[in-house]
This record gives sequence, structure tokens and C-alpha cells, in this order.
Amino acid sequence: MPERLTEMLMDTWTPLIMLWITVLPSIYMAPMNQSQVLPSGSSTGLKRLIEEQRVLNRSKRGWVWNQMFVLEEFSGPEPILVGRLHTDLDPGSSKIKYILSGDGAGTIFVINDKTGDIHAMKRLDREEKAEYTLTAQAVDRDTNKPLEPPSEFIIKVQDINDNAPEFVDGPYHATVPEMSVVGTFVTKVTATDADDPVYGNSAKLVYSILEGQPYFSIEPHTAIIKTALPNMDREAKEEYFVVIQAKDMGGHMGGLSGTTTVTITLTDVNDNPPKFAQSLYHFSVMEDVALGEPIGRVKANDLDIGENAKSSYDIVEGDGMDIFEITTDAQTQDGVIRVRKPLDFETKKSYTLKVEAANVHIDPRFLSGGPFKDTATVKIVVEDADEPPVFSSPTYLLEVHENAAINSVIGQVAAHDPDVSSSPIRFSIDRHTDLERQFNINAEDGKITLATPLDRETNMWHNITIVATETRNHSQVSRVPVAIKVLDVNDNAPEFASEHEAFLCENGKPGQVIQIVSAVDKDDPKNGHYFLYSLLPEMVNNPNFTIKKNEDNTLSILAKHSGFSRQKQEVYLLPIIISDSGNPPMSSTSTLTIRVCGCSSDGIVQSCNVEAYVLPIGLSMGALIAILACIILLLVIVVLFVTLRRHKNEPLIIKDDEDVRENIIRYDDEGGGEEDTEAFDIATLQNPDGINGFLPRKDIKPDLQFMPR
Repeated sequence: MPERLTEMLMDTWTPLIMLWITVLPSIYMAPMNQSQVLPSGSSTGLKRLIEEQRVLNRSKRGWVWNQMFVLEEFSGPEPILVGRLHTDLDPGSSKIKYILSGDGAGTIFVINDKTGDIHAMKRLDREEKAEYTLTAQAVDRDTNKPLEPPSEFIIKVQDINDNAPEFVDGPYHATVPEMSVVGTFVTKVTATDADDPVYGNSAKLVYSILEGQPYFSIEPHTAIIKTALPNMDREAKEEYFVVIQAKDMGGHMGGLSGTTTVTITLTDVNDNPPKFAQSLYHFSVMEDVALGEPIGRVKANDLDIGENAKSSYDIVEGDGMDIFEITTDAQTQDGVIRVRKPLDFETKKSYTLKVEAANVHIDPRFLSGGPFKDTATVKIVVEDADEPPVFSSPTYLLEVHENAAINSVIGQVAAHDPDVSSSPIRFSIDRHTDLERQFNINAEDGKITLATPLDRETNMWHNITIVATETRNHSQVSRVPVAIKVLDVNDNAPEFASEHEAFLCENGKPGQVIQIVSAVDKDDPKNGHYFLYSLLPEMVNNPNFTIKKNEDNTLSILAKHSGFSRQKQEVYLLPIIISDSGNPPMSSTSTLTIRVCGCSSDGIVQSCNVEAYVLPIGLSMGALIAILACIILLLVIVVLFVTLRRHKNEPLIIKDDEDVRENIIRYDDEGGGEEDTEAFDIATLQNPDGINGFLPRKDIKPDLQFMPR
């Protein structure tokens, strides 16, 4: 403790002595620590200096202070003397009274009103408050009247090294790539010291490493951490724990220090190649495995991590390069071997492959370390499986003529069991594809026969499915599509493409084309259709019309003369024979109707009816239709009227209220009594028909009788 106090006093006195020398000419009292009280032996010299200053620069008042200093954290049995106030108006008597006011006056700082001595009553902390501003004044003790105006001064708290450096942002975490060269920047740390950085070395920091050597170093003044060893390998050690110290007083003995930790992690670089866990892999696979199905996995381990550990796999050699493929599993980084083409135990029972694993991302800085790849051998054994039958062809195309006979063979399919046991095969037709049962198949040899007649013009193609089943294992089934094309034979005669009706103008000219007709044939000859047209033998010398074959396989009908008349003959029928070029040729006779019509001068048909000649000139066809409709309507009305009159009948049964017996006949003749009654039959009056012996019945409806008009 004595050495530390001496060191602090030396650090304090050095700037105070310099300030004493420079400030006294300007009437500033030299800053002192506990010696700021003026010694009694120096009064004459101080007065002389003050008097000289008065001569040079007249002052309004005679204060000899401006600022004072006091050490922080100083404590003792008695208050510490900060300094003394004195004015040249003080003759040494007790008539002057010193008064102190301002920051901490009366609590922290107390003044002796007689001597002007200022004492600090409490221990001060510069980090809490670095300076205090106070006001001093000299007054008359008896009257309290100011002898001079008040004057302001400052008491500064002198710093001592009482605060250790602190790392506010610690602890720290940093990263640096592995295999870095010496001097690679890692991170920078920062410590703070609450002491005064202006005076002394209390806040002058120096950094050093307590733990973490020899791997890392730190710049003493900048606190920059760098690598100190080359080629640090993450795979050997990934994380380092470094302790950094910051010490004040420039790092000298007696300075305070603070520490922090820096966790440094080495980041990965691609400095390791992939390596297969084993040099030889064995896998077995059934021959009926589905295409694309994985059959095994290989793994190349990489000590690196992340993107640097990603590898791609490839088959570089072997007898199954076109049969198998290998891909990379993105999640596990495994090499997955899959089947690309079907396997056949009976053809090849084993395969040998050479696979290679190579890094995807290669760092060129480490290429000198060797190739970043590795190889391994893979042996694959194919195991036998009970396979379904195999057809000799994946599809079949058969052809049959449409006039083929029933039960004739139109084709044959073949299949065999690829297994070593070679089970016999039975064939059948999937009847869902042959609902009309037009075909049959021999179950033993696979010959397909015709069951019903075929017609190409109805259905040109038939698609059926043939099923092959092993007799020893009915679950082993194969199917094959069979397309049957029906070939054409010449079994249809040609005919007119449509029902033609030709119109011939009365004012037509000889040789004029009346109509062009075309023919169609349902058959489909290989070389296309070619039709022959002719007239019936008895119509060859037809005086009215003739025919002409056109190059486009059509027929033109021509008039031989002019002067056709509707009154003479309105309609002509022209039979035409149409023949094809098939073998044997087919023919048919079609009749063309030719109607004679009245035409305009430019050949436009206007009317084709004979009655048109007796119609009034100038009466249009619409008017004629209207007149005819009116006549028909009148006839209908007359017929309805007559029918209703004829069906209007008398009552068929005599009503009781019309009975003549209920009628009273009054006359003046005197009656004859019973003689009159017997002389005349009253029933005759009631029903005149009774005279003929026919008496109508009232319980039935009589037959309708028509009275002559």
C-alpha cells in the first residue's frame, strides 16, 4: 500500500507542479493534492507575485485561486484539506468571513470561515462526479457586507486507478476456416475502463492471451485475435476456448485487469476426399424385380460436413453398366443402386460393377492433396423367380379376308415359360375383348380360328386379347394384344352416290349436259375405284338421251335433240348400268329421273308442271296456292255442315209427359159409352206404328231409321 500511494502521488504531483508554474502569472493557484494549503514560509513570495501581477494587470478582486484538486477514494480519520481561500484584503485580523456555496457546499465541502480552509467531509468517487462548481465570497464578519463580488471556482476530483477493465460485450464467439494460414483474422474484442483516460495510465489498456496458446495470438493494443498456428484441422479439433486479459496501467505491475472468453470454432473446408466404408459390396436381387426398384446401397464417408461432404456416385466399369444405375440419396448421401432393364436368371446370373464416389464441390486449394474420389466393387447375384409366360411377340397383327370360311385358321400366337421348369402353356381369349365371340383359339397350340362370318364394310378391325396361363401355376398369367384386320373382297355392287333427279329445259339445245352423276362402292380395292357406265341393251339407241364417261369417274347425261315438251311427255326414266373393276366384277342398275321443265332464256328452271299452261297469264304461283287453299277450306266447311245436319236425330224413346192418354179432348158430342170405347183402339193413337204390328219397346234404344226425303 505505501508503494501504491507513492506511485499515485507521483502521478498526481507531476501535472500539478507544471500547472503551478504556468498558472501563477495569471493569478491561478497551482493545483495541489493535500499540499494545496499555502505554507507559512511562502507568504512573502506569494504576496510579491500577486503584487507584480497587480502591476501588470489590475484585477478587480484579489482571489488567488481558480480550481482545486482532491484525490478520489481518499479516506482518513479526519477530513481531508482540499485548499485555502485567501484575499489580499485580509490583513490577518478576524474581521473577514469566508462563505462557500454551490455543489456540495456544507455537506461534502466545508470551509473555515476564518482561515478559508476547505475540507472534504466525504470520500469522493470521480466515476460518479468528476468536478464540483462552487462560489466563494469574503464578507465583513460584523456587518455581513460583501467585501468583494463572489467568485466561482472548480474542485476537480483527481482520478486514481480504482476501476478494473471490463469486457462489456463478452463472452465472444468467433469462427475461422480450418487450414488457415498464420495471421488470419479471427475477431476483435474491446474492453473499457471507467478511470480517467487523460491523466496517468489508469485507463491505458494492454491485451494478452491467458489461455489459447499456441493456436491464437492477440495484438496488445488493438485486441485483434489472429491464428498463430498453420493448418489447424477441424476434423482433429473443432472448437477452441481462449481467455483474453485486458490490464490497465499500460500492463505494468500494479494495474488492474479484467478477462473475457472467446469461443473460436473452426469452419469446414473441403480438405477430405470421400472414402468407401468397404471395398467390396455384395447384393442379391430377384429376376422379376420391378424396373427402378432399389436393390442396394453403398456409402462413401466424408469427414467434411455440409456442402463439402456431398458426393455423387457413378458406375465407371462392369458388365452391367446398361442394366443398373446408381443415384445419390440427398438425405443420407448414400449411393442407391437401381435396375434399369429387366433381369433374366436364365440368361445371366451375376454382375460385377465398379462404382465411384466423387465430391461435388472441390476446393482448388487442396487439389494437391490428391483426387477427391474413391472407388469400390459391387457384385450383384440374380436369383431365380417363377415368371409368367413370355409371348414370342409383344403384339400380333393378323389378316383375314371377309369371305373366309368358318373355323378357318387366321393366325397363331406362341408363348413359353422362361423358368427352368418350363411349365406347359394354355391359351384362351379374353371374352371381354370378343363379346360377339367371333373368334376361337386352340388352347394347346394357340391357333386362332374364325367363329362367325366377317364383313369388312361393317367392321374393318377386331382387337382381342390372348391369355397365356401356366398349367402348373395358374397365377402366372400373361396377356398379349392381337389386332385382326379384315381384308376386302369384291362383294358389293356400285350404285349412285345419291338419288338423282335431272331437269331438262324445253328450250334446251342438243348435246347439252343435263346432269352429272357419280357412283360409290362399299368395297375398297387396292388400286381405287374405277366404274363403267352403260345403258340397258334395249336403251342403247335411245332417241332422246345419251351418256358420256368423264375422267373423274363420273357420268354426264346429255340431250340428243331439242324441242322437248311437257304436254307431250313430262317425265323420262333412264336406266343406267354401273359396273366396278373387281374380280369378279359387280354391277347394279340405277334409274335416273329426267323431268321436263319450263326455263327462262338463260336456262333457269321456273316450272315443271303440265298445268302451268292452262293458268292465266300473269298469275303468280303464290296467288294460285292461296286460291286453292280457299277452295279447300270452303269444301271442308260444307261437308261439316251437312254431316252435322244428318246426325241431328229425334228422341228415340217416348216421354211419359207426351202420353196421349193424359191429353183431355173436349167436344160436345154425346158419348156412346162402352160402344165408343170398343169401336176405336186407343193404342193406335198412342203409336201409329202399331198399325203394322210393330210395337216399340221403351226399355231399349231402337235402331236408327232413315226417313226418305
